Amino acid sequence: MQLKETFQRVKLASKTLTTLTDQQRNDVLNAVADAIINNKERILAANGEDLAKMQKENPLYDRLQLTEKRLNDIAGDMRNVATLPTPLGHITKQKTLPNGLRLCRVSVPFGVIGMIYEARPNVTYDVFSLCFKSGNACVLKGGRDADASNRVGVSIIHEVLQQFGISPDVVCLLPATHEATGEMLSAVGYIDLCIPRGGRKLIDFVRDTARVPVIETGAGVVNTYFDKDGDLEMGKAIILNAKTRRVSVCNALDCLIIHESRLKDLPELVGPLVEHAPTVTIYADEKAYAAVENSSLFTLHSSLIEHATTESFGTEFMDYKLAIKTVGSLDEALAHIDKYGSGHSEAIITRDEQTARKFQAHVDAACVYWNAPTSFTDGAQFGLGAEIGISTQKLGPRGPMALEEITTYKWLIEGEGQVRP
Repeated sequence: MQLKETFQRVKLASKTLTTLTDQQRNDVLNAVADAIINNKERILAANGEDLAKMQKENPLYDRLQLTEKRLNDIAGDMRNVATLPTPLGHITKQKTLPNGLRLCRVSVPFGVIGMIYEARPNVTYDVFSLCFKSGNACVLKGGRDADASNRVGVSIIHEVLQQFGISPDVVCLLPATHEATGEMLSAVGYIDLCIPRGGRKLIDFVRDTARVPVIETGAGVVNTYFDKDGDLEMGKAIILNAKTRRVSVCNALDCLIIHESRLKDLPELVGPLVEHAPTVTIYADEKAYAAVENSSLFTLHSSLIEHATTESFGTEFMDYKLAIKTVGSLDEALAHIDKYGSGHSEAIITRDEQTARKFQAHVDAACVYWNAPTSFTDGAQFGLGAEIGISTQKLGPRGPMALEEITTYKWLIEGEGQVRP
């Protein structure tokens, strides 16, 4: 294992984090936030190198791009994490046994968290802030597309850590190679938990290959069902926001499911999408296409409305594209979500509470919305400060993962000489 020495250094450095106070951690996070602002030109120059190698038409371009506003937001999120209560040292259970033994279950860090991610340099800062606040060291494995951006980010973090007399080994960025990914996934005894954050192909590879524990995150095939009792104006606003706010993120809408009794409203429902800049291409099933084809919307925007194919459903577009599926009932909508959803985020637009409650009870996803867009699936929006990822699995954390979700616990047992019979 060529990276074994690197993993050993990170593991050793992780032990030093347990000696820091929460105030010391907060001071470091605020200092890193200041350093991000003070080094904007340096960060943006490195990001420019990465952007120059990617075509603007690539759906990942938006994820890769850093701007002055995005850097301000990153720094703000880091300062916000510093204000949050520590997740460490919480007593989650305690009792005294009949024999006098005192048991206490207390929250502690995992130790070393490995993060594999693609063209998202903001993840470098988010992961560091959450791991450092929760007492975890982190091993980062970014993609080639964002390597210059990631390296300058980790370099700035290292500079701040050294100013505070903290080993820079608590944050490590691996080479952007497939070989480094393989070594990381086999680093048993060094990496306590691995979190992949990216597309389905990456997540499947990590799950199928890893010898270290893994929490699956990220891949999102997101549906929104517009019910027969859905409010039209509300639906227009929700669908536009869910689809166009940021098309490259995992909570973006991929498929609009519509009750057939509301097809007459479909042209108005999707009108804001095709009139949006950039415009959204619609892949409509047979009934939806017929409903739109006879409207003035089609006359004005026929080039943006196409027939759906079997590949249109179950696809995470990460682009200005949207599939439309027509159903005859709530049960049919639920069956579609069961078949094509990824367990990330699903939504229903309806004024009927009974229908909404059935939807919420049936849909098997980390986040289920009623009359709100799936764009809210985000750690910061949930009041968690930031997120290390959005878990789509059921064992362990589910949904946006922040400070509490990257801690574990241990039992502390105190006695006075008791022995077991």
